[in-house]
Amino acid sequence: MIDELERDVKRRMDSAIDNIRSELAKFRTGKASPALLDSISVNYYGNMTPIRQVANVSAPEPRLLVVQPWDRSLLGEIEKAILKADLGLNPTNDGILIRVPIPQLTEERRRDLVKLAKKIAEDAKVAVRNIRRDANERLKKAEKSSEISEDQLHTEQERVQKLTDEAVKKIDEILELKEKDIMEI
Repeated sequence: MIDELERDVKRRMDSAIDNIRSELAKFRTGKASPALLDSISVNYYGNMTPIRQVANVSAPEPRLLVVQPWDRSLLGEIEKAILKADLGLNPTNDGILIRVPIPQLTEERRRDLVKLAKKIAEDAKVAVRNIRRDANERLKKAEKSSEISEDQLHTEQERVQKLTDEAVKKIDEILELKEKDIMEI
């Protein structure tokens, strides 16, 4: 039971770390990247569908993304979704495709991106702490039902805390690297 709990905690914390890595990878730092629009979903006949599943997203120039939907009736929906995503992008719709110019990052925009990165990192830390809390609750229930002793409870709580500290440290390291990447001119 204890080994299973520890594996579950480690797996869930690793998942939170992988999630922050993928979220921060979407941040634009210098040039256009189709991954920038990966988090955007559009209303496709009543279903929220990722933009990549309804359109071709490409970066023909370093400062331009082009979104070409397979169904032209989606042009307006895609344009609205990009605007609503609050990425600081202003798409233009020419009736065939959507051009999304990527503005040069200003010092103010870089600071905003760093703030957003810190918020994402804090959300990941909260997720890790929630995993710790769940694990500690499971350990306390096991101790109450006499599955483990009080000494085992304390030992396992210390192990869970150690895993939590390691995960938070990794999140901080990932954030620090991204922060340097964003602020670099």
